Amino acid sequence: MTTPEPEQPAPTWAEASAPPPYPGGAAYGPPAAEAVPAKRPVKVLDVVVTIVLLVADGVLAGLASVTGMFLVMASDPCGNVLCDGSLIAIGWMMGMILPWVAFAITAVVAVILMVKRRLAFWVPLAGAALIVLSLVLAFVVTAAGVPSSGA
Repeated sequence: MTTPEPEQPAPTWAEASAPPPYPGGAAYGPPAAEAVPAKRPVKVLDVVVTIVLLVADGVLAGLASVTGMFLVMASDPCGNVLCDGSLIAIGWMMGMILPWVAFAITAVVAVILMVKRRLAFWVPLAGAALIVLSLVLAFVVTAAGVPSSGA
């Protein structure tokens, strides 16, 4: 004596329209939960080094800004020779402001990269070069306003 097989219910409309499974995997559909990529791990050493370098960049920007204040002394020989006072003033202002602008850009980019958990230690290094270049640019503009005293 065997038991008869239970009668299968008729497929509903949703089951009938579902795509058939492909060989070697589950039915078509959204990926499984384990296929979602995990967040990147925090690189503690990178964060510490980046913060230390950002502090060093802040000190460098302050020193560059103080150095830029002394660019106003480029106008000292202007009593004897004709100077371009506007170029001296522009160079002097650039020497005081541009290092802080470079530092602000550096800090923002570094923080964004750290939030995204990407390597960021190189940003303050590039920022230090940008701070020094901004001061050099200020020196060039200021020097253009003072003619040489060639005899």
